[in-house]
Amino acid sequence: MPSCFCREGLVAALASPYNPAMAPPLLMLTDTHLTFGGTPLLEGADLNVRPGERLCLVGRNGSGKSTLLKIAAGLIESDAGDRFVQPGTTLRYLAQEPDFAGFKTAIDYVFAGLGPADDERIAHRLLERFNLSETQDPATMSGGEKRRAALARTLAPKPDILLLDEPTNHLDLPAIEWLEKELRSVRAALVLISHDRRLLETLSQSVLWLDRGKTRRLDEPFANFEDWRDRILEDETVNRHKLDRRIASEAEWVVKGVTGRRKRNMGRLRALQSLRQDRREQRTATGTVSMTVSDADMSSKKVIEVRNISKAYDGQTVVEATSLRILRGDRVGIVGPNGAGKTTLLNMIIGTLKPDAGTVKIASTVKLASLDQGRAALSPTETLEHALTGGGGDHVEVGGQPRHVIGYMKDFLFQPEQRYTSVSALSGGERARLMLARALSTPSNLLVLDEPTNDLDLETLDLLQEMLADYAGTVIVVSHDRDFLDRVATSVIASEGDGHWQEYAGGYSDMLTQRANAPKQGTDGDAVSPAKSSKSKPPKGAKPNRAKMTFKDQHALKTLPDTMAGLEAKIAAFEATLSDPTAYQRDSAAFDAATKNLSTTAKKLAAAEEEWLRLEMLREEINASR
Repeated sequence: MPSCFCREGLVAALASPYNPAMAPPLLMLTDTHLTFGGTPLLEGADLNVRPGERLCLVGRNGSGKSTLLKIAAGLIESDAGDRFVQPGTTLRYLAQEPDFAGFKTAIDYVFAGLGPADDERIAHRLLERFNLSETQDPATMSGGEKRRAALARTLAPKPDILLLDEPTNHLDLPAIEWLEKELRSVRAALVLISHDRRLLETLSQSVLWLDRGKTRRLDEPFANFEDWRDRILEDETVNRHKLDRRIASEAEWVVKGVTGRRKRNMGRLRALQSLRQDRREQRTATGTVSMTVSDADMSSKKVIEVRNISKAYDGQTVVEATSLRILRGDRVGIVGPNGAGKTTLLNMIIGTLKPDAGTVKIASTVKLASLDQGRAALSPTETLEHALTGGGGDHVEVGGQPRHVIGYMKDFLFQPEQRYTSVSALSGGERARLMLARALSTPSNLLVLDEPTNDLDLETLDLLQEMLADYAGTVIVVSHDRDFLDRVATSVIASEGDGHWQEYAGGYSDMLTQRANAPKQGTDGDAVSPAKSSKSKPPKGAKPNRAKMTFKDQHALKTLPDTMAGLEAKIAAFEATLSDPTAYQRDSAAFDAATKNLSTTAKKLAAAEEEWLRLEMLREEINASR
């Protein structure tokens, strides 16, 4: 193979199925080192990108993902290490914060990213698809409009390699789903940083994990990453016990927290399924249906009662005759395109905006805490400790109990030495964590979160989900993160267009399923079922195929919770044995046996949990079809 990989050869390589063993890398970073302010950020990181590859780059906030991507794009130089790009290879890089300086219109900005051989018609098409005016001044664009313009500039040239840093930030769900489809169809190699699990699971073929300055590669889709990562961290824990030594403080949470949190999340998912079932039994989707409950029925269990509220701006209706009932313990998601009126609906629900018509009744016992999308409540000059305590000492009251600020900071992945760090010196992810910590420490029984997942890494998202699962009150969340809604929400309020809002039981995926199964309007105005509107009709007299649960399935569904509880108890006993620093010295054979038994039992528990979830989903499907 000649050292110069020509354009014709590249096209031929991209046209054939991706084979990492045969194609030479288009881009290579080898033994990359970089230090900022005396602290090493990258310590021997590697990155190889082959034609047509789909690689996701993951790691905690502050681990150096964006920096590594900038080095790959040639925007900054490393202190040591080699960067190689095959001659003739074209790259396009999407930054988290694109620079629009010097551009008067959107089309000027997009055209500036085109090469001599690129087709300008693609740029026009992308701006139209993103619903952007070609003559709009970038200075007047919202965050979402800037992100769409930057994506148009990145995608229009059809490069050999796409380097994308959080491409879904500020995008609404329709735009995210369109982008996901577009990226699946491009022939360019893709390196992607994102907190959107659903996007990573859909697009990735390989995973590059940046952890403590070094990279590890998994040549499998992202769906397999977390189990693989947990095995690595568990091996580190075992080695730590064997050597009877302490690991670095900055790695403590990584090794101890991630695997434990993942194990707890399965139990929390079971609790969420129970909450969703309670909601189905207690109430139906109300959407635009008028409520008939009397005021006397407002008890402490009912948090908010919304009756036929409407709101319009400049003659355009954003909320039309919508009624809702939110109960204590509900986790309600609000979804819809940008401009649909999500924030307007939210503000009317919580009483900060008066509707044009209808009523909102909020229980007198409600105490509200909120997290705004812009993190505007943080003062850039105050310290992290002051932001949490308000200057009132060194303790924070959480759930009615005093917590030392250092311990509470560590819950949100801050180090003790950051106690006096100013807010202005924090990264976007750290500011997001600080706002979450402050919101959750505020005495409340109603928590309102507007785009809480922005700037959060995957581990912090797990932390947020755990915090919300433990929260004793009611949660209302506006989010475009599909996986987050599936993991958190007991119901979803979705925009149906023209100011109409409909509530669906379950998470985002449940909403899509219910929408697909809902009756549709025919041309004559009569409701027609999806089967009738389909081109292919079942034979006359044929019975529809329905999911069935065998006696064995029913028995397993009843007995698996006890089985899982027993396995969890065994795991706890093995972990207690291994946690003794002197266990290996006292009896190395018993230590090794406990290590082996822990691994075997953990696998049995994972298999039991997967089977329980499969059967629970089957049961819900059967109940929904009745």
